[in-house]
Amino acid sequence: MKKFTLYSKKYIFSYGLALVLTFLAFHLPEEPNAFIQNTLTHFYNNDAEGKVLKKVEINITNSGFCRYRKTFISGKQEYFAFNLSRLKAIDYYGTTSNGELYLRTQKDDVIVQTRNDNNGDVDSMGTCLVIPLKNIDENLLNSLSENFKKINENFAVVK
Repeated sequence: MKKFTLYSKKYIFSYGLALVLTFLAFHLPEEPNAFIQNTLTHFYNNDAEGKVLKKVEINITNSGFCRYRKTFISGKQEYFAFNLSRLKAIDYYGTTSNGELYLRTQKDDVIVQTRNDNNGDVDSMGTCLVIPLKNIDENLLNSLSENFKKINENFAVVK
């Protein structure tokens, strides 16, 4: 077996590096559920609830559920969830600097649960989920709407 010369090592390394960079240059489109989750998490308005929130979780699952959990400093938790196939309308009220995204369902399809509340634990159903957003531009709002529609169509067909 012949030994590689310094020149051939550089050539193979350069070729390999060029190959890797070529594959990295192609940006694969992000899945709708990942795009929605990342956008909502990034532009979430923590100041909407004041200084009482400890943690917020927004999760769009591969199985078509939207889950939103707020944990307060007091230990109280509010949990909202619905199947994205039941999504009827998406509305945004406010400005690009501060507003609320309303996800409306066909009927009472939003599960609402409260835990560790002074008034007791409550389980109920609702017709919309409200997520406060800040510093989001118009194009991102349109992209959110398009991705919600894509995911809604995908899961409505699966039924």
